[in-house]
Amino acid sequence: MSTSPASFAAGYSEGSIKVLKGLEPVKQRPGMYTRTDNPLHIIQEVIDNAADEALAGFGKKIRVTVHTDQSVSVEDDGRGIPFGLHPEEKAPVIELVYTRLHAGGKFDKGSGHAYSFSGGLHGVGVSVTNALSKRLEVSCHREGQVARIVFAAGDVIEPLALRKQEAGDRKQGTTVRAWPDMKYFESSALPVGDLVHLLRSKAVLMPGVSVTLVNEKTRETQTWQYKGGLRDYLEQTLPADAVIPVFEGEGYADKHSDSFADGEGAEWAVAFTEDGTPVRESYVNLIPTTAGGTHDSGLRDGLFQAVKSFIELHALLPKGVKLMPEDVFARASYVLSAKVLDPQFQGQIKERLNSRDAVRLVSSFVRPALELWLNQHVDYGKRLAELAIKAAQTRQRAGQKVEKRKGSGVAVLPGKLTDCESRDLSVNEVFLVEGDSAGGSAKMGRDKETQAVLPLRGKVLNTWEVDRDRLFANTEIHDISVAIGVDPHGPQDEPDLSGLRYGKICILSDADVDGSHIQVLLLTLFFRHFPKLIETGHVYVARPPLFRVDAPARGKKPAAKMYALDDGELAAILDKLRKDGVSEGKWTIGRFKGLGEMNAEQLWETTLNPDTRRLLPVQLGPFDFVQTAAEMTKLMGKGEAASRRELMELHGDAVEIDI
Repeated sequence: MSTSPASFAAGYSEGSIKVLKGLEPVKQRPGMYTRTDNPLHIIQEVIDNAADEALAGFGKKIRVTVHTDQSVSVEDDGRGIPFGLHPEEKAPVIELVYTRLHAGGKFDKGSGHAYSFSGGLHGVGVSVTNALSKRLEVSCHREGQVARIVFAAGDVIEPLALRKQEAGDRKQGTTVRAWPDMKYFESSALPVGDLVHLLRSKAVLMPGVSVTLVNEKTRETQTWQYKGGLRDYLEQTLPADAVIPVFEGEGYADKHSDSFADGEGAEWAVAFTEDGTPVRESYVNLIPTTAGGTHDSGLRDGLFQAVKSFIELHALLPKGVKLMPEDVFARASYVLSAKVLDPQFQGQIKERLNSRDAVRLVSSFVRPALELWLNQHVDYGKRLAELAIKAAQTRQRAGQKVEKRKGSGVAVLPGKLTDCESRDLSVNEVFLVEGDSAGGSAKMGRDKETQAVLPLRGKVLNTWEVDRDRLFANTEIHDISVAIGVDPHGPQDEPDLSGLRYGKICILSDADVDGSHIQVLLLTLFFRHFPKLIETGHVYVARPPLFRVDAPARGKKPAAKMYALDDGELAAILDKLRKDGVSEGKWTIGRFKGLGEMNAEQLWETTLNPDTRRLLPVQLGPFDFVQTAAEMTKLMGKGEAASRRELMELHGDAVEIDI
């Protein structure tokens, strides 16, 4: 039954649009701003603020107390939050910090500003803590006065009150006490083990700063203060004895650096063990990045290049063995602390660093330091080389076993396929590339060891209503099937996947509407005729950028190339440049008409490099195959124009974009 235009309009009008004000967005969608499994992360936001004060050189003590009434307080001896009136907003600054999203002191970076480096980026953190707390009290000691303000569910219930400091009061610092509102969290229990780990790591990363945890429930008090920093911490947490002594070092850019801002760099401690699960912890501006990111990739690249160089210099590599980054990195335990002036994180909870330049930043300091160390300690270098070569041989033997099992009766590979050298499904991947010109750039820019390229001419056939036995009449589809090593099949079939030649099958098309159409046609092919590849997680979509922005030097930040996927990301980049003080027109914007316009280096940096690219896994949603197939029929069926029109009329306004 179709819906009339009148009833359609009645259900969706100007009054349907809601504008969420203040902290309401956080209360309605808390999962967009914090972890909701337990309240630890909203407490961590307060701890991170105290740590940022210490990182800026204005605090030496952080004290966290877990109270018996499910509240937690965080006390520091930093500068204290300003409590005077904001010059533009005409409200106390301390109130704005806790009640306004995107209000904070960490947007302006560099010398002369409140924070040169900080984990706080968006001005969101403690306002989220406030929004999701039944009660929140803030006391601030500053400039001879003590300020106090109290909130409930994000609203002020006790306005700012000031008094003069008395004898016995500390001179400066902030104390925040929060009572998390448990209706927003799956569990009310604060994971004390995770809290201990977090506080201990803060002490490790800030030598000389004392971090204390008081647990009123267990009547325990723990204090951490490390003078040995990362090395002591790593040695205490290693799962087994190290093969060579712990390799530690640090490197930071100075004001003469052409590539990085003054002060950007990293400190690290790395150990190699033969047994046990490696310990791997990384931080950016003291924020724990539990999912790693581009700074981890920089450490991996620096270690690999240094060890590879040592092996080549001493001619240690056996004939037929090819060394890969994972061979060196597999048995590495490390603690890495990076300082990045303007870090780009994945999501508000900052689990992963996405800043492209961080790969080069960390690698540029780690590689020369390790090369020098290995050549000063040749015996240790040979022991480490032995460990990496052993890992490479084990990996290659595993790959050979798979090859023998699938080797007989394989069809002749397509002539236009540029194959990779590896046969290890855990690392190799094939890119289905739109057009021969883009295919040429991809072939030149790829990693020949692990990346294969199959150029496709024109738009692939819409295969939704094509019988399986007629598929191979189309050359492009025949080539795709032969290249990946799997025959077409249905959702209920049990296809032989032992011939699969690539762990990742990546659809790579232009970032425009035509490219999106090609993506849809290829996804239709895989869903209809190769569903088990999607089900087993082998199909991906690459996200090349649509725009390139050449930005001039900004204060401490050197000139840079920035890439944007779409108009939204472009607007965000330009907005950031304006905030950094760049005048209109000082930047240059280029629009890629297609992948063929990118040179090999640009394509590698933005789309092919595993450390800096964006690659989306294709997964089936919450519906079963039958339901999804019914929707796909509406979208891709040749006789379904009326259904498509109805679908757009009914749901065209309900499209959600996951950014």
